[in-house]
Amino acid sequence: MWTRASILLAFAPILACYHGIDDPPIADGETSLEDAGSDADDSPGEDSSADGSDSSATNDDGSSTTGPDTDDEGSSSSSADEGTSGTTGGQGSSVCERWNADRAQVYEGSWDGSVDSCDPADMAADWRERALLQVNLYRFLADLPEVTTSSERDAKAQACALMMSANNSLNHSPPEDWTCWSEDGSQGAGSANLASTPAVTAVDLYMVDPGNPTTMGHRRWILSNSLGPTGIGSTDEYSCMWTLGGSGDAGKAWTAYPPPGEFPFGAVNPLWWGGGIDETGWTVQSDDIDLGAAEVSITVDGEARAVSVTSLASGYGSTSAITMIPDGWTTQSGTTYHVEITGISEAISYDVEVIDCD
Repeated sequence: MWTRASILLAFAPILACYHGIDDPPIADGETSLEDAGSDADDSPGEDSSADGSDSSATNDDGSSTTGPDTDDEGSSSSSADEGTSGTTGGQGSSVCERWNADRAQVYEGSWDGSVDSCDPADMAADWRERALLQVNLYRFLADLPEVTTSSERDAKAQACALMMSANNSLNHSPPEDWTCWSEDGSQGAGSANLASTPAVTAVDLYMVDPGNPTTMGHRRWILSNSLGPTGIGSTDEYSCMWTLGGSGDAGKAWTAYPPPGEFPFGAVNPLWWGGGIDETGWTVQSDDIDLGAAEVSITVDGEARAVSVTSLASGYGSTSAITMIPDGWTTQSGTTYHVEITGISEAISYDVEVIDCD
């Protein structure tokens, strides 16, 4: 059984990596993650490399500081005072109905490539669809529009996954002497979330985002206003998910996770180890509101729930973000949590109703 995850983060501006959990070696059965770097210097939808690709950045460092400032599009998480309150999560269909249907597709697939011959080939099409389904499920919960993949980014993500598998390591700036190194794989590595798990499992790992307390960049990229199109590639052991240089235009003033409205209890920890988001934290991210001085209150029926609040580094899927880590309590099914965030330009208020979808 996996007992922990090690996450590697790479920062495009300095192209450096570090282990997320005290630099121990990764034991058998453990997973690691690595985020692509920041495209903080890019304009909206603009690729981060000089040649027009998104390869110069890496995903926990990827920035959506250029995120759109349009009105919430199809979102029910803000009131007429843009971004100040939230009442519902999801987009139309029953949250439990959507959750149960999509979670029934949480299994991996087949890869017809070869590390021995450095052949990336491709992951099975239905496998990629299942991974994308999980990405869009989490975006649905957060009232964000779905994203698609592009064939070009899929191919580069696939070449990236081959390289990670061939070298049994994660690296956003893989050296050219790496086994199975390729230009496409290198571009994919510099523009993606990276995981030492296959593609479907990786999405859950990105959303919990263990070992990444100062950025929570994997989650923030999946919930970014600017995400899409993405690209997904996977071998039997490693996967890459393209996140940078997106042309998405969700336009939400802020996005919370867990989001306003109904939230499946199974999403608190979709993994089979660890403490889930109670351990890594609830998050709020924004491209429009500076959350750096945020003060947070979480209550249940008027009774305060202590939280530890951390202002996260800018440029990881959003301009600004905070974590709110439960202190001495855990998220419970059948409970509604009222969240108030003050000390910012526009106070944020919303309710999270945790429901059992089993």
